[in-house]
Amino acid sequence: MHINPERSTRPDYDLLVRQVVSVLEGERDLTANASQFSALVYDTIADLNWAGFYLTVPSKKGEGQDLLVGPFQGKPACARIPFGRGVCGTTAVERKTIVVPDVHAFPGHIACDSASASEIVIPLIKDDKLIGVFDIDSPTPDRFSDEDKAGLEAMVQAFLDGTDC
Repeated sequence: MHINPERSTRPDYDLLVRQVVSVLEGERDLTANASQFSALVYDTIADLNWAGFYLTVPSKKGEGQDLLVGPFQGKPACARIPFGRGVCGTTAVERKTIVVPDVHAFPGHIACDSASASEIVIPLIKDDKLIGVFDIDSPTPDRFSDEDKAGLEAMVQAFLDGTDC
């Protein structure tokens, strides 16, 4: 049975990985699981103002790819982000997690919510294909530690393992 731990700025990531597996058990649909995952992250990790998915889609301009907003928790967000723009687009191109202690110092940062001060974006890679990115914003500068990075990457991997993408 799934029981949410209390919201924390220093969460027990091993427990949260088990919670991801529990929440997704019996369902493999991308939209359903992404919705559940973003709600779990937003509800259990403190000091966040946005947590959600941007999924890879063909560019509206006919060339390349964009990231299109998917299931999330928080205020309305930017709907479409070109690969290479902002933290999310850079993560998509580099295919590695990016932790930004001060979003205002990140070249090309896209300010969807002016309250955001720091950010972590994790690529969603399955079978060597970039599915999209998982983006988390905080109103606190330097919110995300190396422990957060490793824990969130483990949670994202549990999401990918439990989801058909």
